Amino acid sequence: MKRIDKILIANRGEIACRLMRTCRRMGVQTVAVFSDADENAPFVRLADQAVRIGPAPSSESYLNVEAITNAARKTGADAVHPGYGFLSENAAFASACAEAGLIFIGPKPDVIRDLGSKQISKRKVEAADVPVIPGAGGEGDQSPAALADQAKQIGFPLLLKASAGGGGKGMRIVRDPDGLEEAIASAKREAKGAFGDDTMLIERYIDRPRHVEIQILGDEHGELIHVFERECSIQRRHQKIIEESPSPALTAELRDKMGRAAVRVGQAVGYTNAGTVEFILDAEENFYFLEVNTRLQVEHPVTECVTGIDLVREQIRVARGEPLGIAQDELTMRGAAVECRLYAEDPAKGFLPTSGRIVDWHVPELEGLRVDSGVEAGSEVSIHYDPMLAKLICHAPTRLEAIQRMSRSLSELSVQGGLTTNRAFLLSILDHPAFRAGDLDTHFLERHEHEIDAERQSEADRRRAAIAVTLATHDRARAAQTVPGLEPGFRNSRSQPQFADYRCGDATVGVRYDNLGGGLLEVRVDDGEPERVRIVSAAEHHVSFEDGEGVRWRYRVCADGDTHYALGHGSAAALFELPRFPEHDIAQAPGACVAPMPGKVVKLLVNEGQRVEESAPVAVLEAMKMEHTVRAPERGTVVQVAVADGDQVDADALLAVVTLDDEA
Repeated sequence: MKRIDKILIANRGEIACRLMRTCRRMGVQTVAVFSDADENAPFVRLADQAVRIGPAPSSESYLNVEAITNAARKTGADAVHPGYGFLSENAAFASACAEAGLIFIGPKPDVIRDLGSKQISKRKVEAADVPVIPGAGGEGDQSPAALADQAKQIGFPLLLKASAGGGGKGMRIVRDPDGLEEAIASAKREAKGAFGDDTMLIERYIDRPRHVEIQILGDEHGELIHVFERECSIQRRHQKIIEESPSPALTAELRDKMGRAAVRVGQAVGYTNAGTVEFILDAEENFYFLEVNTRLQVEHPVTECVTGIDLVREQIRVARGEPLGIAQDELTMRGAAVECRLYAEDPAKGFLPTSGRIVDWHVPELEGLRVDSGVEAGSEVSIHYDPMLAKLICHAPTRLEAIQRMSRSLSELSVQGGLTTNRAFLLSILDHPAFRAGDLDTHFLERHEHEIDAERQSEADRRRAAIAVTLATHDRARAAQTVPGLEPGFRNSRSQPQFADYRCGDATVGVRYDNLGGGLLEVRVDDGEPERVRIVSAAEHHVSFEDGEGVRWRYRVCADGDTHYALGHGSAAALFELPRFPEHDIAQAPGACVAPMPGKVVKLLVNEGQRVEESAPVAVLEAMKMEHTVRAPERGTVVQVAVADGDQVDADALLAVVTLDDEA
């Protein structure tokens, strides 16, 4: 049996923290590797040892194989766990670990290599009598024109996807020939940037499919089992955001059939350690092989919740050479589990990633709730890495109860600061009748986009949040009052009330109030009728008040400079307190093309003096491993170009200016 007393975690963030927790329970020491951007991150402190490996860009740190293996050598690590993302499915990295005398906690390099190629894996899977989707590509001429010819032979709709990777990178859906070559070129460019390989596959696209995956585990003694399924159909940009187990679509018979197929896939390649066989399931219960992820999945906790198996522990045991701790016929499922991925992104703006500092991070204590996170209050969320902040997992006896627990957990989760998250968006999905009914497919968000609220904030929510912030500020002033018996806001003349004006998103909220003493205030919001509200209780981060109708409201509140944050009853608001004597705002130039988020200019597509049509592409930005195209706001002439290829830009930075072309 191989000795594993110390494991280097070749990853960061929430997955690093999650791996370290299991290692600690097993008595195994851990080593963290970190970039300059992560030197104060929670996962660095959680590790027994930590090694700085390079600058913030992942290409110079978390993708630096030599730096990682050197860190293992310096600290005396026995093994390396890659987590997911970065080098987790990199066969060359697995080989480099072996050459350095390190145990790689995952499948063998040749298995990673074969299954990492969708073309090779498809051939092996077909030989194992597992159904696959019709398609082409992966060999021969890979020019956009040649691929377009192959695509037209397969027929529309079709799916373009990178042969070398997953996670939605280098993936496009094309429904007709218009724009086909442009879509291929864009997908190839994104695949090249993400995986270093722009080889593309083309497949027939199945409308309204469900994404169902099967967890497999294999040891080095020839035993291979499946650990049931996960439903992963709720996706944005081909990336999962809500997962659950069991799938509401599977009968016991279909579950067994898909499980056996997944085992055949693993047996066909001699799979060891943990992996996931992904399938597409159509409305007639036909399933087709999609790919194998040769690593631990982001959504693995839902499997752990319903089976009671610690998959990371099993990974470590298999890497030691131990046999699996459980047989196929001993596995059972208990209840249901739902996972939501909390991202630093703005759903109202096409899921653009956001960055900034987390001012308040508070996780509720609820039965059945598990939170895998890599952030805390004060954490800086940068543009360099994936925008996922945490995963919330709720386990309950039934699917409905798991959903209800998740809704409450997200409602009480405070993640507030200088960044936007998808918290409210997730709540809206969970509340949707179709989701509750289990009527899911990978187009769920597109089909229901007009019914899902990305903000879940009404005018009444903003008004109450403004009152909560004003009352909390008033109470802090009262607590700090040094003159006995004198209330804050005291005046000889009561002809003018106190006031505070806030900007909340695109709206402005004005609060006027008179202090009546003893925690009682007369408040008027905007042009509404005045009402008497009473502060029931107040603490450092909470305020509870009773409104004029006798209804009590409780809010979590905090402040960062002039910005106040309020969370209550599922609604979160950021209220910027406007200065009483504001400076004149400089209007944005008409026709300005600005960066929607911080990122890198991958390709500038226009020159000064060039005429462009409305919505013509101006520049391609890359942030958090995703590409975003900035387009011209109007038809006209490019009169200014402010950036060049390779430039790093901040959010709202000027890229170019297009002025109306009178001759057009």
